[in-house]
Amino acid sequence: MLTIHADSRGHAFAVQGEWIAAVGPLEELAATHPRARVRSWPGILTPGFVNLYGNELLERTYHPDPREADDLGTEPLTGDALTTLVLDDARWGGSARRGIQRMLARGTVAVACEPFRNRAVQDAVRRSGIGVMGRLGSPGDLPSLDPFRSARPPMTATERQQGSAARFAVFDVRDEAELAERGTDTCVATVVGGRLVFRRR
Repeated sequence: MLTIHADSRGHAFAVQGEWIAAVGPLEELAATHPRARVRSWPGILTPGFVNLYGNELLERTYHPDPREADDLGTEPLTGDALTTLVLDDARWGGSARRGIQRMLARGTVAVACEPFRNRAVQDAVRRSGIGVMGRLGSPGDLPSLDPFRSARPPMTATERQQGSAARFAVFDVRDEAELAERGTDTCVATVVGGRLVFRRR
């Protein structure tokens, strides 16, 4: 089924399977595809973000399971806190899945990384459908799940157009300036591979 995702400004993407079938004003897309399902979102449609710290956040950070909160807390663990943990493949895989979900909740649709070495992390990334971009070396600064909270300027994914992969995010803000001011906690929906993989309730 074709689905039209529209924002408060009337911008819309028509999604067919894993691809964007059309981009344009909601009125035009709805008229062209009268039987399409329409999802209307508050805020703005964007291409989403690329997190530059794929290796750091998924292979060198442990994202605790909620059931471990009493012992480990809820925040990601790195450095000395990470070295005290005994992590097998199952725990690394679970951590990577939770880390990816945290990225998706901030409108991240792709990660930049060197090849992942941990097979459990590789599997979690592949199954999630999140995009992967190559990079040379480490950014060298403190990683962040929020692209607006890192030392480097946020990197957006390429603009969506007809024939693009259906990866994008919606933020409940008036415009890009407010998004930069308030950050990616304003994300209300993220679509990857044509699937709604995050929706704020």
